[in-house]
Amino acid sequence: MPISYDIPEVLDRREGPHGEVVLRRHGELLQIIANGCFLMDTSDGRSERLLMDLALDSLDGRPEPSALIGGLGVGFSLAHAAADPRWGPIAVVERETAIVDWHRTGPLSALSAAALADPRTEILETDLVTYVNETSDTYDALCLDIDNGPDWTVTEGNDGLYSATGLASCARVLSPGGVLAVWSARPSPEFEGSLRNAGFQRVRTEEVPVARGVPDVVHLGVRPG
Repeated sequence: MPISYDIPEVLDRREGPHGEVVLRRHGELLQIIANGCFLMDTSDGRSERLLMDLALDSLDGRPEPSALIGGLGVGFSLAHAAADPRWGPIAVVERETAIVDWHRTGPLSALSAAALADPRTEILETDLVTYVNETSDTYDALCLDIDNGPDWTVTEGNDGLYSATGLASCARVLSPGGVLAVWSARPSPEFEGSLRNAGFQRVRTEEVPVARGVPDVVHLGVRPG
């Protein structure tokens, strides 16, 4: 897809409880910016789709597994999961009302309309950190894409999610043998160590090939059981 170097057009700008979120159009791309930090755009989506595929593969053929996706973003992860009949229930936690609106009635609906209409899909408008600490629900896969990675969080409050306490909460919402998959804009050997120290098994990091620069990665770990 060609990239335009024109000045981006702001389509919507909102102030929420966690700061400013902006939806921009840059040529053919839609971009989400949070508190001045670029989060993602609609240019590719390979790594977001890989996030879901690797999580599913790690479940070793479990029938109709449930997934909890942390972060709606531009919708690549949700759309890819909903297009795969092997997934069972798919819940998405998104704390920014603006992003949910952009998918339901705004420009991002072109990517996610079919997924949102899928009866397996549920959107939970809440903070992921709060949700994993308080919910009594469990899932077969927890797929996180709420930050640029464990070492590069969007807001300070997300830091704890990747700590020993946060990973214990992630493990708590997973069924035995469930998988935690974490998207990152760069590899984090330190986070691999944190996953192992938290008791996760089969810890590994999968890279998304890129022409140049540091690759996106998916960190994976399986809850014992």
